[in-house]
Amino acid sequence: MAFWGRRAREEQGHQQAADTELSQRARTALVAADERIRVTGDELAFASAELGEAATSELRAGLEAVRTHMTEAFQLHQLNHDEVPDTPDELRTRNARIVQLCDWAEGVLDERTSALQERIARVRQAPEILRRVRAEAEALRGRLPEARAAVDRLAERYSTDALQRLRLTSGEVEQLLDFALHSADVSERRRAAGKPEEANVALEAATETVRRAESIIDEVESFEIEALRAQTTLADVIADSRGDLADARRGPRTQAVDAAAARLEEALASVAGSGARRDPFADLALVSEANAALDAARERAARPVPSREQVLHDIDAADRAIAVAAGLINGHRGWIGADARTRLAEAQRLRTEISRMPDVEDTREQVRQLARRAAQLANEAMQLAQRDIDSSRPDNDDWGWGNRGRSQGAGGGAAGLLGPVIGGVILGGLLDDIFD
Repeated sequence: MAFWGRRAREEQGHQQAADTELSQRARTALVAADERIRVTGDELAFASAELGEAATSELRAGLEAVRTHMTEAFQLHQLNHDEVPDTPDELRTRNARIVQLCDWAEGVLDERTSALQERIARVRQAPEILRRVRAEAEALRGRLPEARAAVDRLAERYSTDALQRLRLTSGEVEQLLDFALHSADVSERRRAAGKPEEANVALEAATETVRRAESIIDEVESFEIEALRAQTTLADVIADSRGDLADARRGPRTQAVDAAAARLEEALASVAGSGARRDPFADLALVSEANAALDAARERAARPVPSREQVLHDIDAADRAIAVAAGLINGHRGWIGADARTRLAEAQRLRTEISRMPDVEDTREQVRQLARRAAQLANEAMQLAQRDIDSSRPDNDDWGWGNRGRSQGAGGGAAGLLGPVIGGVILGGLLDDIFD
């Protein structure tokens, strides 16, 4: 009894310590949440002044929700300290609820304020951003003459279709830069007039317009480099294609090879016009595609597609092997091990996969390989099944053939070997017919 009493006092002491800690956590969390609500209210006022009412609507709604729900927490705290005595369970439940509400409030305010921090930081850097926008606009304006000269050079060498990839037109970049500077001026005026939302919109427009103008100018420079690379690659592909055409004339000839070679010759002839302004990207794609088609035709010609009759022959051989293996294994139920049955199951699975494949030229070689593999597995299953049958036969027992079978030399041996097969396949089938 003394032991159990001491055990109960220890448990009661642990519970009291936990309750005391929970009560302290509830008071601390309540004070922290109250301070966080006050600070967030101040942050909301500053954010509204810098970003506008619309940009801070979510933070305002979150703060109102937190204030509403935290009323419950303050009421529970008041109940814990009124003149009405409370049980330990009541105090424990209220303090746990206070901690829960305070944690939820902190989470909501963290989420809503963090979403505005980046925008607030950007707004506070607005003067610096506007200075950078104006500097970048002037720098891009200085690059315009060289960009126009590059476009003129490209127009002399490449076709109009090739130049369609460029977005630089006369006056377009200048218009973008003028708009960026105008937007920067509007942003400053709106912010000075106490209209932060309009100022922020103008600021975004200025930065985005400068970025777009810069991408257009960069695109002109990169186009010139990429066009030269395309021409170099095209020369290599043309040389390779001419070699492939020569090899195709000496190698196996099929209708597909001749058609692909004619198509490649036409592609080479179309890009060989001297002095003509062309699209190097389109020419490279044309010749590369025709070259790849010739390679595929030559590969197929070097490895002929099996005829349909050859594929059907292999499938028939697989069917016969599977049928014999299945008859042998099913006729000796309980005698055959897992190895033989596994190989037979895999052979049957491959045969099912063959049935699902379309009867087209592209699948014939694969079907043929699957059929041969299925036949091989079925033959292995028969060999393993026969081994299991022989190992299951008692010593000095010829399975009903008697001494007469052994006295007949080779013929007797064949009879002893075929005894299990006949008994399992033929006789088994007869007995099945009788009992059916």
